[in-house]
Amino acid sequence: MAANIPVYLFTGFLEGGKTHIIQESMEDKRFNSGEKTLILQCEQGVDELEPDRFWGRNVYLEQLEQESDVNRENLTAIGKKHRIDRVVIEYNGMWKLSTLYGNLPENWGIYQEMLFADAATFLSYNANMRQLMVDKLTNCEMVVLNRTPADIDKEAIHKVIRSVTRRAAITYDYPDGHVEYDDIEDPLPFDLEAPVVEIADADYAMFYRDLSEEMQKYNGKTLRFKGIVARDGKLPPNTLLAGRHVMTCCAEDIAFHPLVCIFDSPTALKTRDWVTLTGTVRVEKHRLYRGSGPVLYVSACAPATPPIQEVATFY
Repeated sequence: MAANIPVYLFTGFLEGGKTHIIQESMEDKRFNSGEKTLILQCEQGVDELEPDRFWGRNVYLEQLEQESDVNRENLTAIGKKHRIDRVVIEYNGMWKLSTLYGNLPENWGIYQEMLFADAATFLSYNANMRQLMVDKLTNCEMVVLNRTPADIDKEAIHKVIRSVTRRAAITYDYPDGHVEYDDIEDPLPFDLEAPVVEIADADYAMFYRDLSEEMQKYNGKTLRFKGIVARDGKLPPNTLLAGRHVMTCCAEDIAFHPLVCIFDSPTALKTRDWVTLTGTVRVEKHRLYRGSGPVLYVSACAPATPPIQEVATFY
């Protein structure tokens, strides 16, 4: 069944401003023009919603007290109870978003996901709860920093957000009501127009994320990078995986992010060999990607010593 009920997902931590923006949105006839709207609140903050101020009588409010309440059966029942047109979710910052993503009813689909945070505490939340911060940043389309002080360190905040996503817009909302948008240039640390795109050891994590997000711009590019080999007995003798282990936020999320590499002839390289590879990327279907992905057609291969920091990071 195709998703036909849009879900507006508001994420963030306590006192980040989620409740306030939901209240403002529902009072605005441009957003609330009569659709039957279900608001799911997953936490109780300092502010409380005031439904009596909403325009119309088309809004239904439900509370989810425990993360275990976020299950498909429960959400489906709540949706049918109110015969809704759309859903607004104020999600608990301490709950993993995978719980929600994995339990959405089949006819619900995320239409917009935004992260709201207190600008003054954003960096401390990131330092103390990095894994939860990454969880909320990964798929969001916009980060709204509320109560922005005049001396805010935009460079530091920009670096935190861009270490996870290059797609999210960043907005600063000041106490006097004016809004500023992040306009810090964020160039890639390598030259995609060079005859051979050199990926430095320190830049592999950013390279792989950019490759994953905008794969087609790498199609036909010649790359050179250092990686560790992984052999798969199901692959032909001229094909292997090579890449780096990448840590996004903490040791628990370290994962191998390789490219499928095809040689002109069988290769004797073994799993855990370090090599420097040069080759041309072609975006094409391969069974290891379960669809299309970047395949490196290797033109040169040389033994290499491991990088000083074997696990690639964004810092």
